Amino acid sequence: MENILVTGGAGFIGSTLCETLLKSGNKVIVIDNFNDYYDPNIKRENIKKITKENFLLYEKDIRDKKALEEIFKNPIDLVIHLAAMAGVRYSIENPELYYEVNVNGTLNLLEQCRKNNIKRFIFASSSSVYGNNKQVTFSEEDNVDYPISPYAATKKSGELLCFTYHHLYNINVACLRFFTVYGPKQRPDLAIHKFVRLILEDKQIPVYGEGATKRDYTYVDDIIDGIVKTIDWIEDSESKYEVFNLGGDHTVSLNEMVSEIEKKLGKKAIINRIAMQQGDVDKTSANISKARDLLKYNPSVSFEEGIGHFINWVKS
Repeated sequence: MENILVTGGAGFIGSTLCETLLKSGNKVIVIDNFNDYYDPNIKRENIKKITKENFLLYEKDIRDKKALEEIFKNPIDLVIHLAAMAGVRYSIENPELYYEVNVNGTLNLLEQCRKNNIKRFIFASSSSVYGNNKQVTFSEEDNVDYPISPYAATKKSGELLCFTYHHLYNINVACLRFFTVYGPKQRPDLAIHKFVRLILEDKQIPVYGEGATKRDYTYVDDIIDGIVKTIDWIEDSESKYEVFNLGGDHTVSLNEMVSEIEKKLGKKAIINRIAMQQGDVDKTSANISKARDLLKYNPSVSFEEGIGHFINWVKS
């Protein structure tokens, strides 16, 4: 059994991860501030369904250094840092908040690892760091010096802080660049969730531009499998710092995504086309050969299958 701290553990990915870690016999400590970026009751429902055996929840903020000092008095073998202010468009309106949470919060956690001699740290980064990369598929070797939103810039900053603490204090670090994660418990503001509910309610769906933007959608179970495999990879004593893409099986355009939802629901969408938003990238496409090689990561849920699972969850 390991003692694993999960920040943002009441969220979509976090709560799904906690369930998996507990089933594997680990003790899980969660930090989540239940902020109002979306309805915090959704997170409370996520947590309510998790077994309370070997589970400890702190309703605290990663910006609160005193709270972190108390939490880190618990035995902790590994930190999985998922907590962040998410969302590209909101970050343009609130850049200071994103910096405080995503950069200073990450620094606070790394400092606690240094002070408490915790040598394993997994950081949830984002495909947003690639900006409008011109490569056909995005590789971890690509230049990511041109983020086009404050959110993306904070995620790149987090990766750099992680490398600094690896270099100075020999903390083993894996930075995982998630590519558009979807599935049961997905945040209600994200496109797939929003579109499914609006179509079911016979309401217009907002489609940005001509629907030609593309995303590498990744089903949540594949992301969780990637994180678990990263835990296995990072656990040995060899000094490590690596960045990994965790993506899905192929890219899907916005129009294709809407079409697949219509097919699964058996209903046509009422489309309201609006202008492209600042900060949105044209395309994401993950080269996952490095994760396949080092982590044995192998996403297995196709977009068509994953959409079906998600719609069944919404209807239930």
